[in-house]
Amino acid sequence: MTSVSIAGLGNMGRAMARRMLSEGHSVTVWNRSPAAADELVALGAERANSVVDLFAAGPVLSALSDDVAVATVFNDSVLTEAGPNAVHLGTSTISVEASRTLSERHRAAGIRYLAVPVLGRPSVAESGQLNVIAAGDTELIDELQPVLSVLGKRTWRVGDQPWQANVVKITVNLLIIHALEAMAEGFSLAERHGVDSQDLHELITSTLFPGAVYQGYGKAMVDRAYLPAGFRTSLGRKDLALAAAAADAVGLELPTVHALGQIFQTAIDSGMADHDWASVAEALRAR
Repeated sequence: MTSVSIAGLGNMGRAMARRMLSEGHSVTVWNRSPAAADELVALGAERANSVVDLFAAGPVLSALSDDVAVATVFNDSVLTEAGPNAVHLGTSTISVEASRTLSERHRAAGIRYLAVPVLGRPSVAESGQLNVIAAGDTELIDELQPVLSVLGKRTWRVGDQPWQANVVKITVNLLIIHALEAMAEGFSLAERHGVDSQDLHELITSTLFPGAVYQGYGKAMVDRAYLPAGFRTSLGRKDLALAAAAADAVGLELPTVHALGQIFQTAIDSGMADHDWASVAEALRAR
């Protein structure tokens, strides 16, 4: 049995906790809003009163929404009090700059840190089929592989600096966003000419574009079914900003990012911030 702690009990954090519990592992949980832990405590998890208590209970997996949340929860006071030899695995999608800073602050406090963002929806996490993107000390990844293997079907090692995993996650999300926009434009074009988008979706996923993105998000678009959200439109807008910042840091121009940001903002302004990010299709359909 493995002991693991989880900080942040949004959709993904809860799913990871449920997965660990279902496999018989000891899980300690914490969330800024304590009531979010109630369901998991009822399932057998222990409730921590603070993030420092989490570190005392075992390696800490964090699943937080953005740069600010990560920096706030894992502030210098917490890291100092956690003490040397504590372990933190960050699954959050954060900026390259925030990841670099986080790594430096952990190093200064003597805490071992890995960035391990994941690919997959909460339902995928609950079935242990995530893809885990890992970067950091190789020996630490080896040591924590038993934990990562409960959550994911494969751990993809992408570098020895934690921020490299965040670059890969940002890149993957940018590719998904491009696929969303491509489908939104394609379905809208076909629909305006009287073509059934259900038929078009079956055609493209059975021939040129198989795979989870075109099948899953494409079906959401043709069914216009965006709730419950697997990944919110507001988070997609955030990830576009992360991609733009990562490109700026290395002097790279990404010509489409600004236009994609406008599409996402239109969807958000239309009331779809908390809908699945496939809902960007409605921003085009409404034009």
